[in-house]
Amino acid sequence: MNTTARRKLPIGIQTFAKIRREGHYYVDKTPLIARLAEQGGAYFLSRPRRFGKSLLLDTIACAFEGKRQLFDAHDGADGTAPRERLFLADHWDWAKPHPVIRISFAEGRLAEAAKLEAHIHHQLDTNAARLGVSLPPVGEDPHIRFTELITRAAQAHGQQAVVLVDEYDKPILDNLEAPEIARAMREGLRNLYSVIKGRDADLRFVLLTGVSKFSKVSIFSGLNNLYDLTLDPEYGTVCGYTDEDIDTVFAPELEAAAAEGQPLDREEIRRWYNGYRWGPVSVYNPFDVLLLLRSRQFRAHWFETGTPTFLVHWLRGKGFFTPQLERLYASEQLLSAFDVERIEPEALLWQTGYLTIDGQQRKGAATVYTLRVPNLEVRSALNEALLLGGWLPGGTPLSQLTMRLYDLLTEGDAEGLRAHFERLYASIPHDWVRANPIARYEGYYASVFYSHLASLGLDIVPEEVSNPGQCDLVIRHAGRAWVIEFKVIDGDTPAGEAMRQLKARDYAAKYRGAPGITEVIELGVEFSRAKRQIVGWEVACG
Repeated sequence: MNTTARRKLPIGIQTFAKIRREGHYYVDKTPLIARLAEQGGAYFLSRPRRFGKSLLLDTIACAFEGKRQLFDAHDGADGTAPRERLFLADHWDWAKPHPVIRISFAEGRLAEAAKLEAHIHHQLDTNAARLGVSLPPVGEDPHIRFTELITRAAQAHGQQAVVLVDEYDKPILDNLEAPEIARAMREGLRNLYSVIKGRDADLRFVLLTGVSKFSKVSIFSGLNNLYDLTLDPEYGTVCGYTDEDIDTVFAPELEAAAAEGQPLDREEIRRWYNGYRWGPVSVYNPFDVLLLLRSRQFRAHWFETGTPTFLVHWLRGKGFFTPQLERLYASEQLLSAFDVERIEPEALLWQTGYLTIDGQQRKGAATVYTLRVPNLEVRSALNEALLLGGWLPGGTPLSQLTMRLYDLLTEGDAEGLRAHFERLYASIPHDWVRANPIARYEGYYASVFYSHLASLGLDIVPEEVSNPGQCDLVIRHAGRAWVIEFKVIDGDTPAGEAMRQLKARDYAAKYRGAPGITEVIELGVEFSRAKRQIVGWEVACG
């Protein structure tokens, strides 16, 4: 069998059987599935949207249902698509199929507690019909019917049941802007999920997947037997594609693109879409890779499928200092601090995929994680969304300003850059600044500055950017390093403090003579809170 031939790209396909039968590419995750199933137990996995969680669950379901033919090799002699043998074909007990209960909240939006309950009843009835068991009438509480479904399925099939829940948290996330509804959804789901711990004797395997990990005192209250796989280094690549996957599984697509005169530079693919990390190996968002291979265009494929309106509005209300996107610090407890009544910026940005883990270290008994933007796609698209939806009012001529910004940086024109940003700030109406709470924060001016630059996808050096008390921004572009410090003053007379701090701490030292850097430009920028404009702009070149 020729395994190097081009295949279909499984864009939007979450059904394992369809991928295998119709000749789509499939990255073999079954070694991890085998290991997970062998260990047994109840698990939780958090990953951002469109990261392959639904396909993972469907693959697990097919394995437990005993559908061995989907994992075996097929030569295509009957005219159907050929397929390679997967790891699980030889590492699974196919003689013991299990009844699989599948619950999904992935489709649609539920905005009332009654609709959530109706959706749960429908899911339970569908599972009962497929498994050939009867349930108490719909008038009973959903958790009672769920309990009976597990018990009766195990009895009817003579094997422990398997429970797989897809997008367990979506009814809550869809209603975060309406806290009362979100709380009602949380209570309904907590009631449902509480069944799992009590039915341990009838359960062979449990996996809940979703975007967010709600704190243990909320939705997981009483469900303390769930093991969280999210940051388990063994399963860091259970969702997503690795560099090795790109270079082997999708090699025919890269070769075809080159042969047809549309080569896809591997380093550029990595820069745009790699960088998500839940373990020692970084991964790509599968949706991005598949769309890139089909269109052969570098663009924000994943980001464009779900503009984070809530996230933008929420960060604006919090006065979030956007240069922190390049480097934030958080404890494991903080990353899990997510609930309707309490949402921390670090937790929201990390769990939704706009930040990723860059490193970790022990601080006494605690583990401290370093977070950063994962790649060029997220940096560029998120900052453009923040700029247009959060930092600037509607109607600001951003496109006209952006056309000139890149050229000014390429030319090293510091004075032209000053005029550019003065025009940007002057375009913000006074009434908007006065009415918008973000404008009262000291970091607002630097956030506008940073997000405008970051929206171009420029090389922003994360080592120098962590919070307003350190060097605020370093940009490497066209052989130059721009080392920038911001200060906000009450009056309209520049004090020169920004440049004094740059010189005193010599932030620029590490870039002088650095590979690829021919010029270092130190830039001290002072904003007047009263004038809402740049009043100090000191430049030192070396």
